[in-house]
Amino acid sequence: MPTYPPEPFRIKVTEPIRLISREAREAALKEAGYNLFAVKAEDIFIDLLTDSGTGAMSQDQWAALMRGDESYAGARSYLRLKQAVEDIFGFKFFVPTHQGRAAENILAACLVKPGMYVPSNMHFDTTDANIRARGGRPTNLVIDEAFDPSNPHPFKGNMDIAKLKAFIEKIGVEKIPFGMITVTNNAGGGQPVSMANLKAVAETYRSFGLPFFIDAARYAENAYFIKTREAGYENKSPIEIAREMFSLADGMTMSAKKDAIVNIGGLLCVNDEKLFGNVKNELILREGFPTYGGLAGRDLDAMAVGLYEGLDEAYLGHRLAQTAYLASRLNDAGIPTIQPAGGHAVYLDAHAVLPHIPNYEYPAQALCVEAYREGAIRGVEIGSVMFAYPDPDSGKIIYPKLELLRLAIPRRTYTQSHMDYVADSLIQIKARAESIRGYKFTYAPELLRHFTAKFEPL
Repeated sequence: MPTYPPEPFRIKVTEPIRLISREAREAALKEAGYNLFAVKAEDIFIDLLTDSGTGAMSQDQWAALMRGDESYAGARSYLRLKQAVEDIFGFKFFVPTHQGRAAENILAACLVKPGMYVPSNMHFDTTDANIRARGGRPTNLVIDEAFDPSNPHPFKGNMDIAKLKAFIEKIGVEKIPFGMITVTNNAGGGQPVSMANLKAVAETYRSFGLPFFIDAARYAENAYFIKTREAGYENKSPIEIAREMFSLADGMTMSAKKDAIVNIGGLLCVNDEKLFGNVKNELILREGFPTYGGLAGRDLDAMAVGLYEGLDEAYLGHRLAQTAYLASRLNDAGIPTIQPAGGHAVYLDAHAVLPHIPNYEYPAQALCVEAYREGAIRGVEIGSVMFAYPDPDSGKIIYPKLELLRLAIPRRTYTQSHMDYVADSLIQIKARAESIRGYKFTYAPELLRHFTAKFEPL
């Protein structure tokens, strides 16, 4: 079992949490329509719903908040963020946004037309939905190893280059406004993409004349995986690796709520000046002036500091080890997870834990509910609730290949005893797995239904 390393920080401020009774948890589930998004935060004991905006900011980030310049245009806070963005990512132009999905929305609004396709390794939920909302078709071309939870491939987020070339040749360049890749690959288990694969993807897009965008929400974790797993990078720092990664691309979208360790914020970066003009116009229409992008000045300053803190090797080493520790404890108890452990989360294989529940009865959602019922633990379903959709041509429901319960670990927030509590609770669920039943929808919107859907048990 991986050892749990000492935290490279000490706790200065605490927030109380409470464990409500099993009866109160059952009532909370019914009130929420068995959707953990609708459960009150005060009724959660260990909240692993997401690592997005839920981490603990540092003393330097809190100090930066006090430095925030709230000028409407051209604030000093924007200029400090601009310096950090240019230093780390190296793109010619950027705008701040209130979070990653805003950057995705603006990019899709500027480039995606009905009937167009956008390839990636695996699009996550908001990227997928923003493309679909514009009439586009997001297409996933990750390597086949990504769909085998037990396969120990070190870079299961890699794009399948042969599939990518064949796809572009089949669809035609005129129907592809840009190509993407997500680092790390959230939908496939928080798995990294190798530098070699990023170079091959960039060269493929370039050979067809297609712009290449990186979904960079967890770029720092991806850089650290490259450092620890890819030959030739062991002596390079995460920031050096990050700079090389982004030098391959024409732009990026980013939710800064992940690897910039802030509560709110995002980025959209481009190299094309004409596209940047359209981006600014769209941003002004929907988000705000290009130097604040829907954020307060203090948020821009906290982001500028967090972008560097997210690249700190001591922090990254602890973060990835914490995830590996939880995965190992579960695996030792016979609970299968995506292998190897991802960067920001542990992904339980719900198909393996609940083999008697078919896709259309949502096994990962059932496991998600049981985690709350057993220990007031909130995770999120990444399976047929989130990603099943009707084929635009046939109308037939297409189910994802993986049914996962994601336990996303907020940054600098929980300790080893919290991870042990989570593991012990899930071990109790495994002991009664055969008695667990599936769910059906009582309400579901067309897009991003997992956020607001309602269920009832079968």
